[in-house]
Amino acid sequence: TARMIEFETYIDGVFVNAQRSDGLIISTPTGSTAYALSGGGPLMDTALDAILLVPICPHDLSNRPLVVPGDSRIEIRVCGHDHGNARVTCDGQTSLDLPRESSVEVTRHPERACLLHPRGHSHYKILRAKLGWGGHSQVSRPC
Repeated sequence: TARMIEFETYIDGVFVNAQRSDGLIISTPTGSTAYALSGGGPLMDTALDAILLVPICPHDLSNRPLVVPGDSRIEIRVCGHDHGNARVTCDGQTSLDLPRESSVEVTRHPERACLLHPRGHSHYKILRAKLGWGGHSQVSRPC
């Protein structure tokens, strides 16, 4: 079951915030249309060199999604809490428990993954279909 955890976020060694939430989603722009979007994160163009941090059900309304440069070193420090261990889950597949007072560091891999797309592929066309944004931009008169 999900439990509230307390943790601190550091970007490139600089303290960003402390928060209590059900967790934190760390996403690439490609992943921004999946779980991060469901958690209230923004849509990111896949050409961006950025990393997205989205709090899961934060217990303070001032904790909002944050977009940081893609070459950032993100450190999450788990604070002491009475609710058992925090857990890291990677893409819903692999998970491990984190004991109190431990930390996780996230950086991008030095090599980029190359995704193959069919001719005519459009990130925005896919978003229109996924999100029901509506038809074409062919308007007979200006808005």
